[in-house]
Amino acid sequence: LFNPKQEVNIGLVGKYVELQDAYKSILESFIHAGAANECKVNVVSIHSEYITEKNVDDKLKSMHGILVAPGFGERGIEGKIIAVKYARENNVPFLGICLGMQMAVIEYSRNILGMEDAMTTEITKNTSHPVIDLMEDQKSLTIKGGTMRLGAYSCQIEENSLAHKVYGTTEISERHRHRYEVNNNYVEALEEGGLRASGRNKDTGLVEIVELPNHPYFIGVQFHPELKSTPERPQPLFVSLVKAAIERKNGQN
Repeated sequence: LFNPKQEVNIGLVGKYVELQDAYKSILESFIHAGAANECKVNVVSIHSEYITEKNVDDKLKSMHGILVAPGFGERGIEGKIIAVKYARENNVPFLGICLGMQMAVIEYSRNILGMEDAMTTEITKNTSHPVIDLMEDQKSLTIKGGTMRLGAYSCQIEENSLAHKVYGTTEISERHRHRYEVNNNYVEALEEGGLRASGRNKDTGLVEIVELPNHPYFIGVQFHPELKSTPERPQPLFVSLVKAAIERKNGQN
């Protein structure tokens, strides 16, 4: 076992926190990333269903980093959005995975771009700002069983982005498990408003990575990076999140 030189607290915000197996790959990824940083990572499970504007500071103020977890369905959605807002406004290192990335897009659309009812059509079919929507090629499919985007897809990363710094390359392949995507009709407004779309699927042009350039570490990914992390090859997004959390704890950001 490695001897950690320090430790950090990472808040894992999700709605399945009572089921450790639900986030097993994420927890293991933090072990790998901790070893890479010679740091013990204390993953603190925070139930998104119970996060409110009033208690979010109490729940998250001792966290050096925040991960908003993947998931499906409506339960705990607003709590995830509040957690994203807290990370963004307080410069807390943030990683959003799949639904967590989508919540970052919704939070930014609502609170920075003024789209008050911005939402995913997975939850609110008739929102006037469907910033997250069903993928175009699936709208015609009525039986939802086989419509999910599954497996590995390549992603083109823009140079001089946080994603490029994290991965050290302009092309990656990561695994997917989702139906809904960032709605391309809103990407221009999001980018003009300061949320950068730094990674896209080469074939479809769909947004895979979003980030905030004026934040110490704020990145959301549509894919599931935790599924490829190993002790020998710790996943770069987790390694860099832990590094950013260490820097926050040490007052470097």
